[in-house]
Amino acid sequence: MTHTHQHEHHHHHGCEVSEKSIKYLIVSFVINMALSVVEIVGGILAGSVSLIGDALHNTSDAFSILIAVAAFKIGHKRANKKYTYGFRRAEVIGGFVNLILLFISGLYLVFEGCERLFFPHQIDGRMIIVISVIALIVDALTAKISHTHAHHNANMKMVFVHNLADAFGSIGVIVSGVCVVMFGVYFVDGLIALMIAFYMIFQAALSFKPIVQILMNAAPEHIDVEQIKEAIKNIKGVEDVHHIHVWAVSEHEVSLECHIKGTDLALIPIVCRLLDEKFGINHANIQLENQKDCPDCVF
Repeated sequence: MTHTHQHEHHHHHGCEVSEKSIKYLIVSFVINMALSVVEIVGGILAGSVSLIGDALHNTSDAFSILIAVAAFKIGHKRANKKYTYGFRRAEVIGGFVNLILLFISGLYLVFEGCERLFFPHQIDGRMIIVISVIALIVDALTAKISHTHAHHNANMKMVFVHNLADAFGSIGVIVSGVCVVMFGVYFVDGLIALMIAFYMIFQAALSFKPIVQILMNAAPEHIDVEQIKEAIKNIKGVEDVHHIHVWAVSEHEVSLECHIKGTDLALIPIVCRLLDEKFGINHANIQLENQKDCPDCVF
């Protein structure tokens, strides 16, 4: 009975954040946080829940940027004896925390928005318009900065999309302010707050499943374990393949382990190459065995 283990690593860095992009992300974070503070203070003074809602969404986006920066820095720390896989899940954990905060903020806005919708409060429409116009300008500028790098960088694309959404949110708040100044209509403030709230909850719900799947070591959506099994079995010299486990270490790094029944050690690099080229699995742990049965195998 022979057991042979071999690991092959193929790291793809096409989606990583460049050092230049990091600087833009940090600038964008500072600008978004400063804007959020201005909007929160302005929302409290003007009595506008939609302005506060826009500020909360802005804050969430700012934390998303901070998470991307922190994940880049932490994720590049070398693996050690304690964290043998390294720190690439830092981004996933940070994203999970952020979506929980996003969901809670959304629920808060639903409560406040409903209250303002059915029991409108008097608000300062002119102050709302002034602050929202400033927010719109800032969102447009940060969107333009991130759009420059969005075509070749996944993280910058995420920042661009969020800044664009913030800009639309600011337009909505401006509409609320105009309704107050021009028509003396106050319930629109609550309506805009509810729209922002539902968008935030929708974003959180959309992100929940993929993040939880990574944390639960589930096989990525694009990976078909049966296809992998058939592809390996079609390799000449492979008698059987079992005990297949596939999971995502991070958003862009997929790992696999399996047992292959065979006698030729040359099968291991062939299988690893197949996994990398056909399925994008860049970390494979292959065990070669010649025994008839594998009592410890799950499937």
